[in-house]
Order: sequence, then C-alpha cells, then structure tokens
Amino acid sequence: MSSAHYQILHDTHYRYSAPVSLAQQLAHLWPRECPWQRCSERLLQVGPQPSKRQDGLDVYGNPLTRLAFERPHDELRVSARLRVEVLARPLLDLVDSQPWEAVCAALGYSGQALSGELLEAMRYRFQSPYVHLKQAFAAFAADCFPPGRPLLLAVRALMNKIFDEFTFDDEATQVATPLLQVLEERRGVCQDFAHLMLACLRSRGLAARYVSGYLLTQPPPGQPRLIGADASHAWVSVYCPRQGWVDFDPTNNLLPAQEHITLGWGRDFTDVSPLRGVILGGGSHDPEVSVTVLPLGELHAACS
Repeated sequence: MSSAHYQILHDTHYRYSAPVSLAQQLAHLWPRECPWQRCSERLLQVGPQPSKRQDGLDVYGNPLTRLAFERPHDELRVSARLRVEVLARPLLDLVDSQPWEAVCAALGYSGQALSGELLEAMRYRFQSPYVHLKQAFAAFAADCFPPGRPLLLAVRALMNKIFDEFTFDDEATQVATPLLQVLEERRGVCQDFAHLMLACLRSRGLAARYVSGYLLTQPPPGQPRLIGADASHAWVSVYCPRQGWVDFDPTNNLLPAQEHITLGWGRDFTDVSPLRGVILGGGSHDPEVSVTVLPLGELHAACS
C-alpha cells in the first residue's frame, strides 16, 4: 500500500461546576505537515464562540490555535475533524547508523560552530518539565548501549526493554506522576513510556523528542470499530546524523509506519498537549475526551 487515508474525530468537552469568566486555550489539533503525511481537510468547531482565535505555528514548528474567551461560560467543547493521508516510509537499515558514542560526541560541546541540523537536534538533548536527567535512567538503559553498537540498534534494544519490562495500565499513573515512580513500579501508559525512553536517551547524551499523534487501533475479530474508543498516542523520535530523525514506539514495540498519524513534536507532553490553557473560575472540572480514527474505506462503507 502506497498510502493510507483516515478521518480523525477528536472531541474534548469540559463541564465546569462554576462559570468561567475568562480563559485562554492552546490547541495542538492540526496534524503537522511531514514528508510522510498530508492533511487534506481540517475543521475546528468551538463552543462557545471564542472572542479571539489565532492560527499559527509554535516554537517547534507545530500548527497551533490560540483561543481566547472573554465572556462567562459554564462549558467548553472543542471538536476537530481531520482527513489525513499517511505515506509509506522508506525502510531503514538500523545497522547502517553511527556508533552511539560518536553521535553523543557530535552532540556535545566542542567549541566549534554547529550545523543548523545539529543545533535543531540539541534543543531535544536536555532536561524538560516532565523529562529529567538522572543516573537511574542511564543505568536502566546501560545494557542496551554496549561500546560500539550502532545507535539505532541500541535505541531499538531500549524500546524492546521497555516493552518487555513494563505493563500498560491506564490507572497506574497521572499526567504528573514522576518518572522515577514509573521506573520503580514498571507500569504506565504511552505517555509514561515515551517520557521514560526520552529520559534514558537524554541521560546518555542523545537527542530525542516527544511525538504526539494518533494510532489506528484494531477491534477484536468480528467486532465493529467503536466510535470514540480510540485515544491520543505518544512515541519517541531519535536524532541520528546519517538517517535524520527516526521514530520508535515503546508502547507497541515497533517503528511507527502508516498506522501512526503525527500531530506534532516537542520536548515532552507539555509542548504538544492537544488542549491546555488557563481559566479564571470554573471550579472543579474534568474533560471528557473522545477520539476516533477511521480508515476512509470503512467510513465509505458505513455511509453507503
């Protein structure tokens, strides 16, 4: 298959226990244009109508919508409707990558001028709000990085290790659960596994970024696809001078391909959260989030 076509529905609904008088929201809900991905249709519906709306790019080049609400409201609904084409990515020879120590050296301080590509990679080498640099993370990954191993083979070994040793448990963590706790308890969700892998890679001097997007999930055999049963997904992209940026999905132990739809990337979840903001008032509130990823062939069959 040369390309896969999807319709994506992403609904977020807040019901506030008290009126919100003022609010500012940031939405990362437009897919990023990539060599392997194109967005042909996009629609963002917001209720109530925002007082101001501005579409642009964030500091990482991701599409970003800024919303301002200057009138009282007791609920907020943001619904994104997208059609995306995902192309097949070139096959990679993981062996044909530089030794991981050489990549670390290239990313280190040398006193020499750096290329634009290296400067861009350097911003993903350091600590970020949810990804701290700790010896514990470097030690956890140590057996994946023996001397001289090609970088991409070492990263794949780390992905395998996280997949084998950790259990997916959507009740084990929250957004702010410390990574050291995730490492100790060996449980979490895709966001935790991506953050953990980032911490291991950066703690060893490598550059890696957090990728936010969607994943096509498969219903059980003989069962229909459930509308709204999908969720946002997260994985990791690693900088390799010879191959560029290469994606790894530790939750599913695979290299992302045509079933992964990229929204954007940053240092960690805080940079590319689908919807976050600041409100005045509101009381207690929890969002209701519904995500559906539909292959267009299934959509046409359902409509006929």
